Amino acid sequence: MAQNNRHILVVSHAAQDDALSALSLVCLQLLEHGISPVVRESEHEELLASTPELASGVVVESSVERSSLECAIVLGGDGTILRAAELLRDAKTPIVGINLGHVGFLAEAERAGLTEAVTRVIAGEYEVEERLTLAVRVKQAGKVIFETWALNEATVEKASRSRILEVVVEVDRRPLSSFSCDGVVMATPTGSTAYSFSAGGPIVWPSVDAMVLVPMQAHALFARPLVVGPESAMAVEVLARSGGEGILWCDGRRSCDLPAGSRVVVTKSPVSVRLARLTPQAFTDRLVTKFDLPVDGWRGPSARD
Repeated sequence: MAQNNRHILVVSHAAQDDALSALSLVCLQLLEHGISPVVRESEHEELLASTPELASGVVVESSVERSSLECAIVLGGDGTILRAAELLRDAKTPIVGINLGHVGFLAEAERAGLTEAVTRVIAGEYEVEERLTLAVRVKQAGKVIFETWALNEATVEKASRSRILEVVVEVDRRPLSSFSCDGVVMATPTGSTAYSFSAGGPIVWPSVDAMVLVPMQAHALFARPLVVGPESAMAVEVLARSGGEGILWCDGRRSCDLPAGSRVVVTKSPVSVRLARLTPQAFTDRLVTKFDLPVDGWRGPSARD
């Protein structure tokens, strides 16, 4: 088969039958339009076992330059999309999510609209949103011992269920409050509908250039969610007086142990994640759809303006 000039990465959770079936369908559709589907090596063998006719057309990710990827089609829930973001953030490759999970808040289409969504991607009929990410550093004894990033959130949690975590929270290099808690979530607008939301934080529209800090089960009067600007720096220090230790989780994927005295510093990262949007859906409509919110009685702007 002749080498195609266009390459589109297809990421799925191939261990699940529905995801493997969707992966096969997308790869076949791309090949029909002269586009080389690119898959991760971990999924390549299962894909060819289920669909042998793809053997001469599918390309393994390791053999392709990331910069040559036109976009990525991600088949699965938000966890799979976060996994793809981890792969593609530095390459600035746009990501289109097709939800095969439950809520799938980051996804752009559902399983029933798979073929249509791929058709739109092939035609280049999508717009790209730049989503804010967090730069995360862990310092111990004044030295940086761990650096990573997050699209959704960086969470400082207690390492032991039986021990409370005592922390001091800082904004813009000034102490704000100290308290006992189960943890602290520091989130992006994208992550405001994920772990931060579950912890009682506000929903922040993706167009807002801001970051959120949400204490979890804090034993303090002043332990309310905070929204800070893009130039601010947030920090959480694990205090020694409780004897407890913490752990840092970023997007639930990257972690670092936090012994007493550890300090986690979070700022806006200069590198964003690019999400492709197939339709100009208002974020309000996405909230209503994903959370199944009641809107009975709404008569529309013409009845009120």
